[in-house]
Amino acid sequence: MISTRFLRPSVSIFGVGITCSMSSRAPPKALLQDMVVPPRQLFGPGPSNMADSIAETQSKNLLGHLHPEFVQIMGDVRLGLQYIFKTENKYTFAVSGTGHSGMECAMVNLLERGDRFLVVEIGLWGQRAADLANRMGIEVKKISAPHGKAVPVEDIRKAIAEYKPNLVFVCQGDSSTGVAQPLETIGDACREHNALFLVDTVASLGGTPFDADALKVDCVYSATQKVLNAPPGLAPISFSDRAIEKIRNRKQRVASFYFDALELGNYWGCDGELKRYHHTAPISTVYALRAALSAIAKEGIDESIQRHKDNAQVLYSSLKKHGLEPFVEDENLRLPCLTTVKVPEGVDWKDVAGKMMTNGVEIAGGLGATVGKIWRIGTFGINSNKTKIENVVELLSKSIDETRSKL
Repeated sequence: MISTRFLRPSVSIFGVGITCSMSSRAPPKALLQDMVVPPRQLFGPGPSNMADSIAETQSKNLLGHLHPEFVQIMGDVRLGLQYIFKTENKYTFAVSGTGHSGMECAMVNLLERGDRFLVVEIGLWGQRAADLANRMGIEVKKISAPHGKAVPVEDIRKAIAEYKPNLVFVCQGDSSTGVAQPLETIGDACREHNALFLVDTVASLGGTPFDADALKVDCVYSATQKVLNAPPGLAPISFSDRAIEKIRNRKQRVASFYFDALELGNYWGCDGELKRYHHTAPISTVYALRAALSAIAKEGIDESIQRHKDNAQVLYSSLKKHGLEPFVEDENLRLPCLTTVKVPEGVDWKDVAGKMMTNGVEIAGGLGATVGKIWRIGTFGINSNKTKIENVVELLSKSIDETRSKL
């Protein structure tokens, strides 16, 4: 007979309803309970809701990170990323990390001490790129626009000609302001003055027109949790041949092994060489990205972009119907998949967002300098839907009215 002196009732582990209490430390009580994950409609700036076809991949069994079946899935992902970036770049893969890891991977590979870095700043993400470069000891010059506006392309071309940077950074769609920065001819100016062209498409890829090769982009990165509707945790990225040549001819080695593009490219099968162990990829997240890219491929990348543009018009019309205004006044400069909305005078943005959350719908307030001035409504992927958008704006208007009546 087994004594129960040192045993206590607990959660079932491996089919046994008791666990040994001889541990020197009591377990946290919270971990003995099931976690609570309420249903939410995610209409903020990301993450977005997962389609069932993507969510189902998260319960598939794990494979080893070098198993041939997983290597095949990685190969499918590379093809899908080339498709949505519209590029033939061999070094196209996904960094294991959130969208921010894409920025860091790009910059630690493409910049070294003695380089000059030009940042086109239309919101928080230009500021973040400049801050990272400062931490790296890089000389930084910024060209900025007031929040809600873009930097004229002519001004960018002029800055490239005068400053002669080694690398030019542009965020195509800044999630803190909702601005879509025009990119046409910037790549031409970069080629003319021997600069590399880096573009952040974290909030825009799949919902805004983008063609890496036609725009002469040398490095582009994105994220999985916006239009792609996959969980956060991977940063799609692509390096042109010009960018890879720069990396191969650096004076100093890339300071980060984890973010070394040549090492990552080898692991993802970009260089045609025998794979070397680099890190253990987040297997389930790669499954999700593969499913997300499959969904875009089935719809068509151009069709996805057009759907987001069409449904942005639905959002603008719904806002107007309820007396609300987009923060970005020039419609041509609005990000189709993330709309910023002015907070009306005398309305507490946080109370309104809180009321919507109690109804199971998330929208977000501003970020950085736009806090208190705007709401941010993300209509990413499956949430770019006419009925869903009209319902969200209806709830936003109702929540504003309830907040005003309380005042």
